[in-house]
Amino acid sequence: MKIGVLGGGLAGMSSAYFLKNHDCEVLEEFSRIGGHCKTKKKNGFSYDMGGHIIFSRDKEILNFMLKKLEGNIKSYYRNNQIWFKKRFVKYPFENGLHALDKEDIFECLYYFVNNSYGKPKTNFKEWIYYTFGKGIAEKYLIPYNKKIWKTDPENLGLDWVEGRVPKPPAEDIIKSAIGMNTEGYTHQLNFWYPGRGGIESLVAVLGKDVKKIILNYKIKKIRKTQSGWIASNGKDERCYDSIVSTMPLPELLGCLDNVPKNIIDAINSLRYNGVIVIMIGLNKIKFTDKFAVYVVDEDILYHRLCFYTFLHADHAPPGKHTVTAELTYFPGDKISRMSSEELIRHVISTMEQEGFIDSGDVVETDIVNARYGYVVNTIGYLDTLKTIRQYFDSIGIHLCGRFAEFEYLNTDAVIRHSFDLARKINNNPSMAAE
Repeated sequence: MKIGVLGGGLAGMSSAYFLKNHDCEVLEEFSRIGGHCKTKKKNGFSYDMGGHIIFSRDKEILNFMLKKLEGNIKSYYRNNQIWFKKRFVKYPFENGLHALDKEDIFECLYYFVNNSYGKPKTNFKEWIYYTFGKGIAEKYLIPYNKKIWKTDPENLGLDWVEGRVPKPPAEDIIKSAIGMNTEGYTHQLNFWYPGRGGIESLVAVLGKDVKKIILNYKIKKIRKTQSGWIASNGKDERCYDSIVSTMPLPELLGCLDNVPKNIIDAINSLRYNGVIVIMIGLNKIKFTDKFAVYVVDEDILYHRLCFYTFLHADHAPPGKHTVTAELTYFPGDKISRMSSEELIRHVISTMEQEGFIDSGDVVETDIVNARYGYVVNTIGYLDTLKTIRQYFDSIGIHLCGRFAEFEYLNTDAVIRHSFDLARKINNNPSMAAE
């Protein structure tokens, strides 16, 4: 078949890679592939669109990624921290309780052991209280999740929680409170990252095996014909037997005619947040032993800092350092109304105020704004999504990727979904990732 893959991000490139036995063509809007896995460069400093690392419980996909990056991959032992009340607390929070004030330790431990909350019925907030107790919930998990999702966790469903936010064993909570070492989220305790080229090198190595990639092709119309599909940028038309769309659902909707009103309403009801990544280039760095630092304070707009020096990769000129701050937003909120200059000033001033950097050491800044950053799993959204997916199945468009499927997929899950889709299209359930 001749297959058109709409979008050259990780989902598009991995789909095209696994479908390489077909006449497969990727249409990419921008001048280079990568999507959310782009690595931005400026005057010798570079950074990813978010704190991407490589890890997975899915051993087949993990081994696939490591094999593709062979010769350009390094392993690391996680040392992430949470910035809470002007101190570092080991990540995840429940594994670093001994770093808290005694009163906070008592409340976290007491309410975990004496937890009166019943099983969650409808929302993520109920799940947090039930799983962790009032202390950990109100000190960390609820304020931090409000910060990322830009909504109260009571508005988020339960469908996405299992497997993403594991429940800690009681003995780990007790050990943590008295200072005994414990580790949570062990599936990401050991991780990998490219030594050169940032996370974009993963997409690039897949792209080497994709024969046809058309850049600077912004899709404006997609229409079905008797024999297949036509995609158009308004000037040039491309004909395909089959389509794989990795485009965000709202963008795909804008390219189609005669979509039923209930599908239009369903897609328009989906909630998502944008993400802004701000890069700070420094002459000096105050610590090199931490990569990700999660910031709880609601007066600080960013939720995560990434210190790239930890990765010993090529993210800065010799002797200099790259740090990024990540902020989520939705249209009309405070962050969306701030200028780039205001956001950069906020990041520098608060990082200095918290003791992370000295502003006099800043030698470079940059900012990237992605409209589609995080899928927000509101209550009942899976029913909406089921209706949407049934419609696209019925017209023969395959959806793949975080915002095409509207599912909170990490890097490994994106590749897994691409691989499973290719097996389905190839009608080859025994196909192996290679």
